Amino acid sequence: MSETPEADRLLEAAMAHVPFDGWSETTLRAAAEDAEIPLDLARALYPRGAVDLALAYHRRGDAEMAKRFAAEDLEGLRYSQKVARAIEIRLELADKELVRRGAALFALPMHSADGARAVWESADAIWTALGDSSKDVNWYTKRMTLSGVYSACVLYWLGDDSLDGQATRDFISRRIDNIMQFEKTKAKLRESPVGRMMEKGPLALLSRIRPPKPASDLPGHRG
Repeated sequence: MSETPEADRLLEAAMAHVPFDGWSETTLRAAAEDAEIPLDLARALYPRGAVDLALAYHRRGDAEMAKRFAAEDLEGLRYSQKVARAIEIRLELADKELVRRGAALFALPMHSADGARAVWESADAIWTALGDSSKDVNWYTKRMTLSGVYSACVLYWLGDDSLDGQATRDFISRRIDNIMQFEKTKAKLRESPVGRMMEKGPLALLSRIRPPKPASDLPGHRG
C-alpha cells in the first residue's frame, strides 16, 4: 500500500461507507468513485482491497496516537498511568463502528494474521511513544504482553456504553496494573540468585536476541 495523497483521499472516502458496507469490495468501489480515483489506481494503492484499507485506517490511528501522546503534558504521571493514557488516546481516536467492522474482517481465518500484526504494531507504537529503549528479548516480551492487554481493552471498549467511557478507563487501569506487576516480577527474578544463575546459563542465549531493524519484515519496528 502506498502512502500518497490519493491513498489518503481514498481512505477518507472509504470511512464514510464502512458503517454500511464494512471493509469490503463495495466500499473500495464506492470510495474510488467518491474520491474520483480510477478503480485501477485504487487497486494499485490498496492491492488487497478491503483488508489493506482496514490496515491503513488502523495504522493511521497508531500514528495519530503517537503525535497526540507526544503533545500531552504527562508530568507527574506514574509510568503505568502513561501507558494507560496512551491506550486511552488510541481508543479516543478510533471510531467504534469502523473498529467493529475491522474486528469482523480480521476474525476471518485468511486475515487473522493481519489482525494479530495490527495489534502488535499498536503495542509497538505505544511502547515507542513511551520511549522504550529495550534492545534485547524484553523488546518482544513487552510488546507481547501489551498486545494481549490492548486486545482486551479494545473488546471491552466496543461493548462499553458507560458515561464518557469511564468503565473503559477503569478497565484499562486494572489491566495496566497487571503489566506493571509482570515487569516487577521479571525484575525481581533477574536480581535473585536463581535469576543471575539462569542469565549465565539457559537465558544467556536470550540476551543475544535483538529487535528487528526497520527494513525487517518482522512485525513491529524501531523508530
